[in-house]
Amino acid sequence: MNRLVAGDAAYVAAVITLYADLPDTPLQPSVMDQSLARKLYQEAVPLSLVESAMLLATLRRLTRATDLPPLPRIRSLAYFLPVVAELRQQPLPDGYLDYLRLKLQKAAADRRPDVQKSTFSDDR
Repeated sequence: MNRLVAGDAAYVAAVITLYADLPDTPLQPSVMDQSLARKLYQEAVPLSLVESAMLLATLRRLTRATDLPPLPRIRSLAYFLPVVAELRQQPLPDGYLDYLRLKLQKAAADRRPDVQKSTFSDDR
């Protein structure tokens, strides 16, 4: 089934927007990313769980030891699937999503205070 109904489209758009707004992700998600977002919808994965997984994985990347080599940029929404699976098995406590949002804002600001995504980046 290739057609999206209104609920599907809103969910997919929300997942893709969350993904594109994260640090180290592509500005333009791929067709495969959109397909994966549709699959998450079909599997009834709550949007809040997907967002929590993305934020948690991103925070883990941003707060890793500075003496380690830098990680490559995230190239696919699939990068977050292991954390989605982890949170399906062990859900976060109520209110933790808000905490993750605030924590990511601070970590991203501390990491690169004057850098924003640009259509002129080197990875395009």
